[in-house]
Amino acid sequence: MSTRSPVPLVRREWTAFRTRRRLLAVAAAVLVTVSLGLLVGLASRTECGTGPSHDPGVGPCPTAPLGPDGRTVRDEFTFVHRPLGEQGSITVRLTSMTGIITYPPPDHDEIVEGMVPWAKAGVIVKDGLAQGSTYAALMVTAGHGVRMQHDFTEDVAGGPGGVSEQSPRWLRLTRSGDTITGHESVDGVDWTEVGTAHLPGLPATARVGLFAASPGDLTLRAIGLGASLPEMRFTQTTATFDSISVDGSTEGPWTTDTVGRHGLTDWEKFRRAPGLVESGTTFTVTGSGDMAVAGHEAGRPVEDTLLGLPIGLAVLVVVAARFTTRDRPRDRSALAAKAALVGAVGFAAGLLAAGITVPVGVALLHAGGNPVLATPTPTVVRMVLGVAALHAVAAVLAVAVAARLRRAALLVPAALVLPYILATVPLLPDAVADALLTATPAAGFAVRQTVVEHPHVSEHFSALMGYFPLPWWAGLGVLIAFTAPALASAFATMRKNDLKKCEVVMGVDG
Repeated sequence: MSTRSPVPLVRREWTAFRTRRRLLAVAAAVLVTVSLGLLVGLASRTECGTGPSHDPGVGPCPTAPLGPDGRTVRDEFTFVHRPLGEQGSITVRLTSMTGIITYPPPDHDEIVEGMVPWAKAGVIVKDGLAQGSTYAALMVTAGHGVRMQHDFTEDVAGGPGGVSEQSPRWLRLTRSGDTITGHESVDGVDWTEVGTAHLPGLPATARVGLFAASPGDLTLRAIGLGASLPEMRFTQTTATFDSISVDGSTEGPWTTDTVGRHGLTDWEKFRRAPGLVESGTTFTVTGSGDMAVAGHEAGRPVEDTLLGLPIGLAVLVVVAARFTTRDRPRDRSALAAKAALVGAVGFAAGLLAAGITVPVGVALLHAGGNPVLATPTPTVVRMVLGVAALHAVAAVLAVAVAARLRRAALLVPAALVLPYILATVPLLPDAVADALLTATPAAGFAVRQTVVEHPHVSEHFSALMGYFPLPWWAGLGVLIAFTAPALASAFATMRKNDLKKCEVVMGVDG
């Protein structure tokens, strides 16, 4: 049985690996990822921000608001508000919610009554009127009951059901410094806590009031062999409030603003103007939009720059497999050294490829006037390191399979890349695509995602739109789950070889 030191063995493997042909092949793997990623940025051009400064028809590109954590967000709603100090509360009774949805299929020139499931209205405490500023809101939704949401990503469920004149809902938000607590009631007497939000940095004087919002109507259009592309249509919600009381606020009139106001040409088509209608102590608020993390309608995710990732990874895997089949390890120590060396080369290649492609590709997209979804730096760093880990584990998988099979140079790339391509092109139904990215080694590509599914966000959460069925760590775990038994099987084969060698030696000595 071999007990050789690993350092000389790894050094020997490196000496064998660093031929001009193999180094050029690894460089080609990196170059494919980088070049295709930069091509995305170079080929994408919009008119805004790129024309001569004297051209009045070409202005600066619009910028989407950023939330408290640095992500691009949607922050559009009608806000009826007044100032609120560090201690105070607002209590209201919500008696009705109605709405309209425009352009439903098949008649694309019609307005119908109705509300989308995430149409919402309620009470809110917000750091001013700037889009993206911190907030906490307690609301009734059209299809998901009472919810407490804050800072665009957080969502807590309250009681089920909607609202009507026969079954109104009481809502209360209470502020104590940076802490906002939400309660609901069916009679205004017995209250149930829904949730608590902590808003660090909330100013001494914030804004408190009523709001109404309604995200776009998300419907799917079938294409390919069952794949679906989302289509969004304008919607609007009208909510009626009474029994409004505010503690901790200076006296004065209510102010109405439309945060993130749409252009007037949009509103002129519809029969309900956004804003507030007062009738005695009853307030009727009409609004549209949403308060949530932004999706593809606001820009391209940073991982769009990794278009060449599957091709570059396939090239690297082929190099690792051929290196193993041409210099097949004879014992476990040699196999371990080869796997370690190839894994290190794969990690370095992936780190270099993603480390260049992502920041430069994003810069080129910005230079071309293309909106890009803002992503926190730690998330981008995690993605780059995840791509490096993907290369390392895939390379080790290639070594493990090639130690047993001579056709690994074709088998491993096909198992990795083919399911990924089939799942992310507009071809297969979402369920089939999700299955391919859950139960095959292609699950490892989940490391490239920065967009995250939020149930309260109106978005088509599919691989086609960049949403993987598994989080990045689970996808990488699936790839490791394929690699570990393959490597164990290869080690078992090497152990049998070691035992045979021992038997031969013992027989000769005997």
